[in-house]
Amino acid sequence: MLSFDPATNTERENYKLLTGSIVPRPIAFVTSVGEDGTVNGAPFSYFNVVSSNPPMLSVSVQRKNGNMKDTTRNILGNKEFVVHIVDEQNVDKINMTAASLASNVSEIDKADLSLGESEIVSVPGIKESKVRFECTLEHSLELGESNSIGTDLLIGKVVRFHIEDDIYEDGRINHLRHGAMSRLAGPNYASIGKVLSLERPK
Repeated sequence: MLSFDPATNTERENYKLLTGSIVPRPIAFVTSVGEDGTVNGAPFSYFNVVSSNPPMLSVSVQRKNGNMKDTTRNILGNKEFVVHIVDEQNVDKINMTAASLASNVSEIDKADLSLGESEIVSVPGIKESKVRFECTLEHSLELGESNSIGTDLLIGKVVRFHIEDDIYEDGRINHLRHGAMSRLAGPNYASIGKVLSLERPK
């Protein structure tokens, strides 16, 4: 078995080892609002559930050359955001939002997505998502060396769930109808595919 020292690897080499090994990763499409009112939308695969009591999610946003991305800056500014789960029907449009744009240009417009008002937070969501979570910022952490912050870890508390009717069954989400997509390495994505069911030992 090969062995690598992350301290002697480049950032890109560590990135490739992590994103190629930790698969599949769920994808969050996050909307936030800038000071000028621009609605920002961006996908993140460093994302997961943190807690169900209270319901909380984590989104890890990598900095670019040490600079915060628009999503982080917006969320730290107004403490609100909306997380959407990327699915088979919206993945193409969501992929378009990964382009680098000026902070006053909305990825929502560029990808021809439709905004919809939220119930609790001021940040709108997109109508093309079957699942979305309105969130308030619970915690934010700067990760990295003191003189070289590389990542902003954002923990959001879910204050409202939005679930499309036809994927909701008896309090559960039908994963086949949901059709959530996951991220692999490079340009690759994956659908749910084969499912293995195992009963938890008693």
